[in-house]
Amino acid sequence: MSTDKTFSYSKGVAKLSQEGSSARRRILVAGTIGTTIEWYDFFLYGLIAPIVFDRLFFPKFDQLTSTMAVFATFAVGFLARPLGGLVFGHFGDRAGRKSVLLVTLLIMGLSTMFIGLLPTYSQVGVLATAALVLLRFLQGFALGGESTAASLMAIETAPSDRRGFAAAIIQAAGPLGVVLASLAAMAIASLSEPDLLSWGWRIPFLISGILVGIGIYIRIRIEESSAFRQATTRTVQPPKVPALEAIRSYPRPILAVLVAEAAQTSFFYLTAIFTLSFATRQLGVSKEVMTQAVLLANIVALIAMPVIGSWSDRTGRKRLFLAGLALASLSMLVFYGLLATQNVVLVMGAVIIAAGIIHPLMFSTEGSYFPELFPTHVRFSGVSIGKQMGTVLGGGLAPLIATALYAATGSTWSIVIYYLVLAAAAAIALRFVHETKDEPLSH
Repeated sequence: MSTDKTFSYSKGVAKLSQEGSSARRRILVAGTIGTTIEWYDFFLYGLIAPIVFDRLFFPKFDQLTSTMAVFATFAVGFLARPLGGLVFGHFGDRAGRKSVLLVTLLIMGLSTMFIGLLPTYSQVGVLATAALVLLRFLQGFALGGESTAASLMAIETAPSDRRGFAAAIIQAAGPLGVVLASLAAMAIASLSEPDLLSWGWRIPFLISGILVGIGIYIRIRIEESSAFRQATTRTVQPPKVPALEAIRSYPRPILAVLVAEAAQTSFFYLTAIFTLSFATRQLGVSKEVMTQAVLLANIVALIAMPVIGSWSDRTGRKRLFLAGLALASLSMLVFYGLLATQNVVLVMGAVIIAAGIIHPLMFSTEGSYFPELFPTHVRFSGVSIGKQMGTVLGGGLAPLIATALYAATGSTWSIVIYYLVLAAAAAIALRFVHETKDEPLSH
């Protein structure tokens, strides 16, 4: 490196080191608000679709087949996430994280708003179903970039001893988005059946248009992450195809992220999304109890995640993630039995402990742990490949697989065994990657 280039690089590093706490707060606020909106949009489908979409878009099937069709459409959003992760990961590693945050928020918001404007099957037939699937695909495509970009912005700007806390703040936007979506679902659940089916279900989706405008305004005012800006001051050019470089040079971390993410997401969707339909239709639990349980679980998670993130800065990410896996496995042994009691206290307690306390041990720590396994020039792509593929194999397919397993066996133990296999695979995979809390972000 020449003297001029060395001076330029040192000057750039000095400028980044002077970045104040106000800039970090702006990035955290922008990331949290935008990510909350995206998760609100994405989960709104999961909360409302099992209640009404079987009659609006899949009315020609019997109840079980309609439910499976709803969950299959739900899974489409997850199937699109790896593609979104690859596309946005490429541009995120080469052009920066900020532009990805703006584009993904716009795509997600418009897709959600258009779902609220869709005609139903009774109005235009199969075209309504096809349009729903397409819009759900676009939601997943956008979330494939958003879910990584916001965390990277946070940890690449945070002090080294606060990366876990900063990432957990962004991760907490997930349950915050679910809380808002749950409130919206509860609001329309109080409507009469005719009002709910004719216009009530549309309102929560249409609100997304207003929220996206707010999110875009906030995000456009932030700067690029400091680690990315620092990396671009160097003479080494980023790889032309970051995804290929990540696969070639970091296969072990990618595989570990994939398997761990499959276990984490499947646990949440089995205990918070699948149960909305299963508990109400198969076990006779009231719709209001289940909706309130999911809401309370996410309020608890919203509080727990920053605490766990800060804890990971002291004790390590890997240890807490493994603790979450162990507790998730134990809880699944009794979870469906508690639901079957139909006792309001036991049902709500089971959902709150699972989705509000146990799940955050994994979800809040992965926001810092997974990115720290990769260097800056392939970080977005490396995390996206593992995380989005794991999400498809875990959360995206979990409700569909659980429904099929129960239909085939008539027992919830088949669902429990399915999860235990995923958790065991994740525990084994994490043995092959190291702890990262004390390591500097590599550039």
